[in-house]
Amino acid sequence: MEKMRAMVLEKCDKIENNPLKLTNIDRHEIKRPDEILIKIEACGVCHSQLHGIEGDWQDIGIPPTLPTVPGHELVGKVIQVGDKVTKFKVGDRAGITPLLEACRICQYCKEGKEYLCESSIITGESYKGGYTEYITVAEDFATKVPSDMKPEYAAPLFCAGITAYKAVKASEPQSHKKIGIFGIGGVGHMAVQFAKVENCDVIAFSRSQNHLDVAKRLGAIDTMKFSENQEEFLANLKEKHGLLDAAIVFAPADIVTDTAIKAVKKGGLVVIATIGEKPAFMAFEEKTIRGTLIGSTKDMEQVIKICDEKNLEVISEVFPLEKANQVLKKLKDSEIKARAVLIP
Repeated sequence: MEKMRAMVLEKCDKIENNPLKLTNIDRHEIKRPDEILIKIEACGVCHSQLHGIEGDWQDIGIPPTLPTVPGHELVGKVIQVGDKVTKFKVGDRAGITPLLEACRICQYCKEGKEYLCESSIITGESYKGGYTEYITVAEDFATKVPSDMKPEYAAPLFCAGITAYKAVKASEPQSHKKIGIFGIGGVGHMAVQFAKVENCDVIAFSRSQNHLDVAKRLGAIDTMKFSENQEEFLANLKEKHGLLDAAIVFAPADIVTDTAIKAVKKGGLVVIATIGEKPAFMAFEEKTIRGTLIGSTKDMEQVIKICDEKNLEVISEVFPLEKANQVLKKLKDSEIKARAVLIP
C-alpha cells in the first residue's frame, strides 16, 4: 500500500513538547462508490485543534480516539472518483469541513442540519484529518471550490469561514444592528466581514491590539480591548456605545461569555460559538442565549459564493506541514494574526 506523510498525535500533551510526530502512514484509498480521493493542497490550523491536542477537552470526548491525524478545514484537488460519483470529476478543487460524514437518515439530516447528526464523523478526530497529504470523503460532504480560488485562501473557509457565517446568521443580522464580536482571530476576522455584508454596525473586542487593528481595517465601526475587570469594561462600553443589540462569542473563556451576556441589552441576543461553562443568566432580562455549530453543506456553498462574489479577505500565514507543532505554539502565544495554513 502506498504511504503518505502525516503529523500524527499518539497521546495528548502540551504543544511545547511537540506531540505531533511526522510519520508515514497508509495512504487513504477509495472504498465506496460515492467517495472521492483528494490530494490536499492546504489545511487551516484551528484553535479548537490546539485544545484537542493538549487534552483540554478530553472530558467531553475530544479527541475520541488515538492515534489521530488532526486538521479539519482543508482544500485540495480531486485525483480519483468512485464509480457512482456525479458531483465531482478528476481535476476539480474540493474542500471539507469538520463534518466528514453523517448518517443521512436521521431527523437532523433530513432537516438539512446534518452537522447535528448523532452519528456524525468529525474530520481530524481519526486518521482522516487534514495534517497529511491525501483524504477520502463521500461526495455529499465535500464542497466545490472555484479553480481560481487559492488553496491558502479557501482552506480556512471550511471551518473559520462557515463558523463565522453561521454565527452571524444566528445573531439575526439587520441593517445597523449593533453587534459585538468577542474574539478576533481566525473565526472572528471572518465574522466581522460577514456582519458587514449584512450592513451591521460591528464592535470588536479582543485582548490583542493586533487583532483589534485587523478588525478595524476589515470594517468594524469601533474596537475595544477586552478586560477581565468586568465592571470597568462594561462602564466603558456603555459610555461609548450603550449596550449591544447582540453579541457573538468566539473566545473560549468563561469570563468573556459572562461579560458578553452582560454587555447585551434586555431582550438582546447572545450567540455562543465556543465551549465553556454555563454562565450566570437573569431570566427577567428576556435575553436569548443561542449556541451555534459550523453549518450544513448548503451553508458551506453559500460561504464560498459570498467570499467569491464579495471578495472577502482571508488573512492567512503559510507554513510547511512538518512545522505543525511550531505553528500551534505560535497560535497558543497569539502570534498568528488570523489563520495559519499548513501546506503538505
